[in-house]
Amino acid sequence: MERSGRMFSTVFILVLLFVVIGMGPMVAEGKAATKENSRTCESLSTKFKGLCFRSSNCADICKKEGFLEGKCAGFRLRCTCTKKC
Repeated sequence: MERSGRMFSTVFILVLLFVVIGMGPMVAEGKAATKENSRTCESLSTKFKGLCFRSSNCADICKKEGFLEGKCAGFRLRCTCTKKC
């Protein structure tokens, strides 16, 4: 009985971990910038493949997609592109 309780606890923690990792970074469209009357929109890159380690590579891909800038962001190291809304 004790062994099944430990197994259930372990499985439960693993499921919670996968759910949290699967949520990823929450990117909000129209995120307000520091300047007044200007807004910056963020979006995940659709063409960047793999983990994002260098923001300069991300920025190059984002510019090809029509964005102004790009940076590596989040726990999962994804390329996030930005532009003025």
